[in-house]
Amino acid sequence: MLLHSFQNKLIECGTDEAGRGCLAGPVTAAAVILPKHFNNEILNDSKVLSEKKRDALQPIIEAEAISFAFCHVFEDEIDKINILNASITAMQRSIEQLQPQPEFIIVDGNKFKPYHKIPYETIIKGDGKYLSIAAASVLAKTYRDAYMAKIHEEFPMYNWIQNKGYPTKQHREAIKKYGACKYHRKTFRLLPEQFTLDL
Repeated sequence: MLLHSFQNKLIECGTDEAGRGCLAGPVTAAAVILPKHFNNEILNDSKVLSEKKRDALQPIIEAEAISFAFCHVFEDEIDKINILNASITAMQRSIEQLQPQPEFIIVDGNKFKPYHKIPYETIIKGDGKYLSIAAASVLAKTYRDAYMAKIHEEFPMYNWIQNKGYPTKQHREAIKKYGACKYHRKTFRLLPEQFTLDL
């Protein structure tokens, strides 16, 4: 059973990201403030939910949340500031869009940077412990997957509709065959050593 909140006195948001380990496309984060009475039997860490369940949960979360927002940080910015900073930036830009602004932030993982002096807590595997982080993980994943489906139409050979930009064997074989495209993260090792590629 997921917990509602880390503390009970302040307006709390949960935040999480999706796509950190991908070779292509953005890292996407979301932030969510849930009402005190919110409950949902299905909601959990997006990684343990089927695509069908995530897609069903998205409109429920959006309808019932006090506030929610998401943000993509794209590959050119990831390559400039690195993936960890890009993940934190995406989370902070999501939080920035929330109305009201939170008074306390709970973050999935163990890394975050101070945001407008608002107190925060990083929680390892927080998306499987707290409802608002789980809700943020579902929104980050569904919005990112929708974006990857859209750019799949432009470059179908990489099969992003299925692999979502993750380093699957099939994705790497396609990079080996066709080279990298504008949506690939140039600072990531797109191919293992045995598949060296001239970029």
